[in-house]
Amino acid sequence: MNFEKITPPENGEKITYSDGKLIVPDSPVIPYFEGDGIGKDVVPAAKMVIDAAVEKIGKEIVWFKTYAGEDAHKIYGTYLPEDTLNAVREYRVAFKGPLTTPVGGGFRSLNVTIRQVLDLYANVRPVYYLNGFPSPLKSPEVVDLVIFRENTEDVYAGIEWPRGSEEANKIIKFLSDELGVSIRSDSGIGIKPISEFATKRLVRLAIQYAIDNERRSVTLVHKGNIMKYTEGAFRDWGYEVAKDEFGDRVITEDELWNNYNGELPKGKILINDRIADNMFQQLLTRTAEYDVLAMPNLNGDYMSDAAAALVGGLGVAPGSNIGDGMGVFEPVHGSAPKYAGQNKVNPTAQILTGVLMLEYLGWRRAGEMIKKAIELTIADRIVTYDLHRHMGGNLVGTREFAQAVVERLESV
Repeated sequence: MNFEKITPPENGEKITYSDGKLIVPDSPVIPYFEGDGIGKDVVPAAKMVIDAAVEKIGKEIVWFKTYAGEDAHKIYGTYLPEDTLNAVREYRVAFKGPLTTPVGGGFRSLNVTIRQVLDLYANVRPVYYLNGFPSPLKSPEVVDLVIFRENTEDVYAGIEWPRGSEEANKIIKFLSDELGVSIRSDSGIGIKPISEFATKRLVRLAIQYAIDNERRSVTLVHKGNIMKYTEGAFRDWGYEVAKDEFGDRVITEDELWNNYNGELPKGKILINDRIADNMFQQLLTRTAEYDVLAMPNLNGDYMSDAAAALVGGLGVAPGSNIGDGMGVFEPVHGSAPKYAGQNKVNPTAQILTGVLMLEYLGWRRAGEMIKKAIELTIADRIVTYDLHRHMGGNLVGTREFAQAVVERLESV
């Protein structure tokens, strides 16, 4: 593939995709972009740690620098150039920092645009506790969730019109004249599409993940008691794909209690559902009962941020956007421009995003070593300012924290 203003590295090999599986060479080329704000601090720090861990298992990542956000605008005159999107398409796995959506720009959200253009339909966010991090829970070690958030539909599809616009007035008139639905004339209008196709492919991915990773349950989180034909349908379609495609591996909650007295049989996965508002409080009160959660877009945004608070906040929350044979890995936190370039912020979320990427590549051992090295660093009370406020210790900068993690990789 030819690129306009970037040049791929001469060494390294492409990741390929065949028969539903990634084929990962020992030296894959992986595009990355630092993004905006603190991305220029945390991405280099994370790469340092990732490179050290990968070397310990006899592998190598060949990084391919690409651009998005303010850097891209300076070079290309646009915040999300085709070069960057094409690099992800060509090499299949990418590592990115946070992006700031420009005010008045041509994008509703750069992150959402990347997900939609590349059809990265699942936002996958693991939430787990690392020893030593401050948490509001008495027993944060019980938190071990993976949230699958549908990425392309719901109100995040961006189908909306402002109050008083020609489009909004047309829709209000149509609803009144044709369907007898009364909406106030001074309303903004938004559309909430949830399709069988998008729902089933998300739930399919979540169930397959649960099978591959020996998880206990997949919970469909929805507000179907109110939004019956969107979120209620999400629930129904989720159960359908579980029954039709994984019938030999899953059992419902009714089957669990009626046939197995509440004891999950070995080799089976429980498929159940919860109302979204109830799920928020169950995250706190019955944390250990939940494992893999699948939900529509807006619920997933709320739920994943709330879950991150259980284990230390967004500063330790990794994330990814997964499609068929393609993944873009990004932390949950934003770009925090007021801290940019200060070598101050905690790079843990970006580092753990790298761990998630390594797991996606099949290099789980390297990822586990990184998590252990982070715990050892915290145990030695080497912390960035955000943790220092809660626990004291040896205050260090972004680079120095990453270097401390690298040093502790030697002992794991």
